[in-house]
Amino acid sequence: MTTGPILFFDSGVGGLSIVAPARAMLPTAEFVYAADSAGFPYGTKSEAEIAARVPVLLGRLAERYRPRLIVIACNTASTIALPVVRAALDLPVVGTVPAIKPAAALSRTRTIGVLGTQATVRQAYVDDLAARFAGDCTVLRYGSAELVEIAEAALHGRPVEADRYAAVLAGLFGQPGGERIDVIVNACTHFPLVEAQLAAAAPGVRFVDGGPGIARRIAYLTAGQAWPDAPGPGTAVFTRLGEDERSLTPALAARGFSRLEQL
Repeated sequence: MTTGPILFFDSGVGGLSIVAPARAMLPTAEFVYAADSAGFPYGTKSEAEIAARVPVLLGRLAERYRPRLIVIACNTASTIALPVVRAALDLPVVGTVPAIKPAAALSRTRTIGVLGTQATVRQAYVDDLAARFAGDCTVLRYGSAELVEIAEAALHGRPVEADRYAAVLAGLFGQPGGERIDVIVNACTHFPLVEAQLAAAAPGVRFVDGGPGIARRIAYLTAGQAWPDAPGPGTAVFTRLGEDERSLTPALAARGFSRLEQL
């Protein structure tokens, strides 16, 4: 398919941080945003649960929306299920992995932090990225389910106390050598949604994520394909569409998703 939408998939709203740079690069592309709200959150689930759930859902989504490309806009799902999804679907699938390579390039102290979910930071894939791209760095990791909930609350417009961000970051800075961290990888797509708040809680520390790189990858894989002359209404689809999901309507509409559907 070279005429369908680009489909972004996450457990919740974190993948919207990946949509933003992609939309800036491809402003008239048709986007579908799919959130597994019935399975949220992924970060506290077992690898077996995620590996079984994600390919099935993406198969159903591919059948309904006929996308030209799928972005798994979730670090946890990508590090666990990406190979299985690619083997199962006959279309390009782009994953989201921790931006350790650009973080290492930026670090002056050679100490970087990886802030993700528990499921992501314990993956061997992260070990491999650190060995390949940050071999001369100390790489400290911290998994926070709380920050995922905080980011979801922020997008819903619910107030979040500033000290909660500092408390999460203490999980990195409080480790031996953590005071030397000068770059933090937002290794969960939820976290760039609250990057300004995280940066305020950690003055002088830089935050990086994979969004810009994924946008470039999407553009590369769809080069030469036709796009509409003007952007149309995007679709947001949830595996559970209740009051909580419907309360996201203003935030979704502000990001170009004016239609809500349930899978």
